[in-house]
Amino acid sequence: MFSTLVLVLVVLNFDVYLAIQANALSGITHVPPVTSVCHDTCGLVPVKYPFGTGFGCGHPNFARYIKCVSGALQFSTSTGVYAISSIDYTANAIVVSDSLMSTCSSMQNSGSFGLDPEAPFTTQSNDIFVLLGCSSTSPVFDLKEDLCDSEDSHVCRGLYSCKGVTGIGLEPNGPTKSCCVYDPPMGVGSGYQLDLPKLQCSSYTCVYGYGDNEGDPNKWNYGISLQFNGTDRVDVCKQCESSAGTCGFRAFDGSFVCVCRNGVNTTSNCYGQGYTWNSSWRQERAERFIILGLFLFWIGLFIGRR
Repeated sequence: MFSTLVLVLVVLNFDVYLAIQANALSGITHVPPVTSVCHDTCGLVPVKYPFGTGFGCGHPNFARYIKCVSGALQFSTSTGVYAISSIDYTANAIVVSDSLMSTCSSMQNSGSFGLDPEAPFTTQSNDIFVLLGCSSTSPVFDLKEDLCDSEDSHVCRGLYSCKGVTGIGLEPNGPTKSCCVYDPPMGVGSGYQLDLPKLQCSSYTCVYGYGDNEGDPNKWNYGISLQFNGTDRVDVCKQCESSAGTCGFRAFDGSFVCVCRNGVNTTSNCYGQGYTWNSSWRQERAERFIILGLFLFWIGLFIGRR
């Protein structure tokens, strides 16, 4: 009877022993779970570091700006929420679309656009911001300020040839004196603001490329191309991703975590997770096995003495 109880004790504690040893050998420190599940796609858009699909995923500096909502990847600033139409991870660039921004096919009164001063994003040099339907008293036409780029006047001519200008009360191919290719002397970057009420303009658009025909505004690329800054966690994130993990961070201090597919969070990578705790085998359960084993051990001693 005593030998049978000892055997039960050994079996109950063997898996616990393996878990402890595997964890020690891997050098991985477990950390509290992130507050949401991290995925590598949002809808059909691949989501890679430094972005994430929810809070606790990706890099903390980007978490408040990039979110996955109902299968759509969104970019948020103080001026609104914008759809992300494309991401180039090699060039560290995203293109966002403003639903109220004018294009050749559709023009309407727009809202303002701005980047928060602390945001890790800047507009790119190929972005051409164009103000449409501006009043004659608009500050952009103040010759002392020199806010309109006359070298890109063909952009205004192209846009004002579109049938869509009727949406802002203009006739196609009319005068372009109410149009301005906006080029402020301070340039654009983090903290950039396009305040239409202050500038006394009805609408705006942004062209980040001419497609395959600079003379046809119907084929231009409309959207706002933004450069995102690099981070200081690229190397450790590569180690995490190479082990099939997803890069994230702890909510209370922003420190790095590697989120493994079995639900474990570590400080480095997901290697050696075969015997470590997962969502169905947590440390509390292991502790119960140890207590049960000790209880059976003392029962065995008691029976053995009898």
